[in-house]
Amino acid sequence: MKRVLLVLMAVLLAGAAVAETVPTSRAQIDLSFAPIVREAAPAVVNIYARRVIQQQSPFANDPYFGELFRQFGDSQPRVQNSLGSGVILSPDGLVVSNYHVVGQATQIRVALNDRREFKARVVLADRKVDLAVLKLEGAHDLPALPLRDSDKVEVGELVLAIGNPFGIGQTVSSGIISGLARSGLSIGGAGSYIQTDAAINPGNSGGALVDMAGRLVGINSSILSRSGGSNGIGFAIPANLVKSFVAQARSGAKSFRRPWAGISAQSVSAGVAESLGLNRPHGVLISEINPASPFAKAGLRHGDVVLKIGGEPVNSPQEMLFRMTTIGVGATARVDYLHRGQPRTAAIRMIAPPETPPREALTITSNLVFRGLSLARINPAVIAEMGLPQTATGVVVTGARDLAAQIGLERGDILLAVNGQPIERPRDVTRAAQDRTSYWAVDIQRGGRTLRLRFRL
Repeated sequence: MKRVLLVLMAVLLAGAAVAETVPTSRAQIDLSFAPIVREAAPAVVNIYARRVIQQQSPFANDPYFGELFRQFGDSQPRVQNSLGSGVILSPDGLVVSNYHVVGQATQIRVALNDRREFKARVVLADRKVDLAVLKLEGAHDLPALPLRDSDKVEVGELVLAIGNPFGIGQTVSSGIISGLARSGLSIGGAGSYIQTDAAINPGNSGGALVDMAGRLVGINSSILSRSGGSNGIGFAIPANLVKSFVAQARSGAKSFRRPWAGISAQSVSAGVAESLGLNRPHGVLISEINPASPFAKAGLRHGDVVLKIGGEPVNSPQEMLFRMTTIGVGATARVDYLHRGQPRTAAIRMIAPPETPPREALTITSNLVFRGLSLARINPAVIAEMGLPQTATGVVVTGARDLAAQIGLERGDILLAVNGQPIERPRDVTRAAQDRTSYWAVDIQRGGRTLRLRFRL
């Protein structure tokens, strides 16, 4: 009898558990995305951007033929139109989109889902992260999407991509999160993308990738395709980077400020992990470090392995920069790393690349051998802008036209000596150029190699 009662109780409990999973609405029965779309779609807008560009001869910047073709008339203006999407993030009309949709646009028109239209201006834009923030003129009480913590997103979650593909009108496609922290693959930009198989096509750029709670997971940015159409491999800029970008726009920033690491690094491969005595390949190996780097000042050295930044793992240089960018300039982040195989932690302040020493920018315009040469003294800011080695010092070529281009100098060359005279500051080049000789020898560093340019004037 006692056994029968136990069986009956088990059956009743099982029935109660089943009852708790019974759908409670028609939308649940139909497995419909309609409620989410009704909530999120009004905050996704269509963007029409127009800019005027100058057409010029392909020989215009050629060091040999440029002057010849410059005499055949001025360049002609051409109107270029672009179409994309955007997401409203505040009721007063703050909209985020991709840089490649609105960057350098002279006229921007934004159309809402309810057919209202607004003129817009760019508040903040950055080519490298491919983001731009717009302000709609005269807008108020607009629908806005909440941001989700993109660090909490997991592979396999259902998502919706909302945008205006091919200009046919607002369209919704569904899929899942296919991957996280994607970098490389010729997609550049943010450095750590969310991958989705939700269909993304031209015109979807700048649109919303939303979760099943109607929160913004990311801004649709690019696809990986041989045909130009969606092959189910799309990439979105994570919401946490969008949050950091919008915060700078609200603060009135005129350019997007990224923290400076001052290091060169590489992903830890299986071979590197074995040589370092790691149980598995993870983290980022520091291969070069600038003495002024905040990492160097916190005690990190060449050969150390950075494991986490702000509590989040990093497994590529791009992901490391992404983590620093989401934390933002001025904040302090906990960094977990290995020094000679031993775990350590450091509190590192996120800083912008210092302008120390001053760059002393100089362009030679007088009738000297280096006419048309633009120079700067190397400092951390110059290193970051031009992608120079972290330990670079001296003087770098920031531009070469006219005679400077004809003798073979290029942007990014580090000048070492002119006719045997060491070059330490830009003014040293002007002084050396006054040498009364017909034979010249310029020692430079280019792409990690030391070269000598010889010429006669």
